[in-house]
Amino acid sequence: MNPGRNRVSLVGSGKSMAAANGIALFSNMGLVIPCSSNFKCKVQYFRRGLEVNCSQNPGFVSSRKSKFQEFRLFNSVELDTFVTSDDEDVMSEGFFEAIEELERMVREPSDVLEEMNEKLSARELQLVLVYFSQEGKDSWCALEVYEWLRKENRVDKETMELMVSIMCGWVKKLIEEKSDTEDVVDLLVDMDCVGLKPSFSMIEKVISLYWEAGEKDAAVLFVKEVLARGIGYSDGQKDEHKGGPTGYLAWKMMVDGKYKDAVKLVVSLRECGLKPELYSYLIAMTAVVKELNEVAKALRKLKGFSKAGAVVEMDAENTLLVEKYQADLLEDGVRLSNWVVQDGGPSLNGIVHERLLAMYICSGRGVEAEKQLWEMKFVGKEADKDLYDIVLAICASQKEAGAIERLLTRLEVASALSKKKTLSWLLRGYLKGGHFDDAAETVIKMLDLGFCPDFLDRAAVMQGLRRRIQQSGTIDTYLKLCKRLSDANLIGPCMLYLHLKKHKLWILKAV
Repeated sequence: MNPGRNRVSLVGSGKSMAAANGIALFSNMGLVIPCSSNFKCKVQYFRRGLEVNCSQNPGFVSSRKSKFQEFRLFNSVELDTFVTSDDEDVMSEGFFEAIEELERMVREPSDVLEEMNEKLSARELQLVLVYFSQEGKDSWCALEVYEWLRKENRVDKETMELMVSIMCGWVKKLIEEKSDTEDVVDLLVDMDCVGLKPSFSMIEKVISLYWEAGEKDAAVLFVKEVLARGIGYSDGQKDEHKGGPTGYLAWKMMVDGKYKDAVKLVVSLRECGLKPELYSYLIAMTAVVKELNEVAKALRKLKGFSKAGAVVEMDAENTLLVEKYQADLLEDGVRLSNWVVQDGGPSLNGIVHERLLAMYICSGRGVEAEKQLWEMKFVGKEADKDLYDIVLAICASQKEAGAIERLLTRLEVASALSKKKTLSWLLRGYLKGGHFDDAAETVIKMLDLGFCPDFLDRAAVMQGLRRRIQQSGTIDTYLKLCKRLSDANLIGPCMLYLHLKKHKLWILKAV
């Protein structure tokens, strides 16, 4: 690292980037340095002697005069540890010389380490890293030491895990102290400069730490800062469409059920001139689907309560508000889909149409949903058969004759079981929309094809037709359906009583 590079210093600063409580444990079993709840690094390299004693005053403690006692006389030494007499012969003279020279900051750390390369063991170099990672020390020096180790090809798995753990501790400390997000990003930049490449995404780690600390607004500011600086993202995945800070934060919001916030995050970042990663648009489209689905479930529950008399039906004003909310969500969804196509190219068209299809199904837009089915087919991504039936039912409830006719063309090549299933969906769609004449025609068509409609479906059609007779006096469809059901032995012979009020006459007709 260049001396002119911005330092991340822990010296004399209230906003320290050291891990909480400095070093957690040096013991006969190993070194444990706590970072976040999701990451804990345990490195087995101090086999004996080094322990933590938080009750002791800072400094190395020894039972006799030695280099350890001389070492603790340096004012800068603040390790809350003590070393047993058994380890006095293990720690070399070079270790203490290196610490002293590095603390003086007269020469570049790389020059000091180069000079003492042969004098320092691997675990002594690891201890140097830990020493300068403490609160009150110059953490820039720890980064310089790690960079030198990497250039000298002396970074093994344990050293890598140790440095990653130290970095996580610094980040967590910054977040706990509510430091500016710019400071956190600066630390990640320094990490990248010294060649520290963990097996996971440090950007995702930082977002998780913010999220777990309840600093959700700070997490958004962090993502904005990362995007504004154009910091590269890597999580070890080869798929260029996967991963990224915006998508990860949007996913975290979705996990918490904040679907609208996830959509708002991605859209607002794009509209303010930043460029979220492609994957984030797909995450946001999924969030639109989930939010529309939540609205649909809430409306179904409200309708059930209304039928039970527990609440009054929504008035026209509230109905318009709900429709506008759904329309705004769909508008965001379409905008996101356009950005995916624009930035991702035709390879993602199938996924885009699939998301749009789900949006239109959840919002009950039959014609638009049908269009997405054919768009998916056109780009070579065949939708599930059940989705065709669901869209057919929506179109039937809205009596979209053209869409229904096109969707029913699939019956020509469908199996008998699939035909019955599709016609049952069509029947239920007509029932939901209150189109009882069409529902009756569908029942008759199913009987003609040799299919027996479900009892509840038949009963719902008969009940709907009877209510309409009382309102309009039209009986033709009802009589036709009764006769066809009777011929199929699905109902017994029935008598129809018709009262002509004008003539005070009752007419009985056997069906």
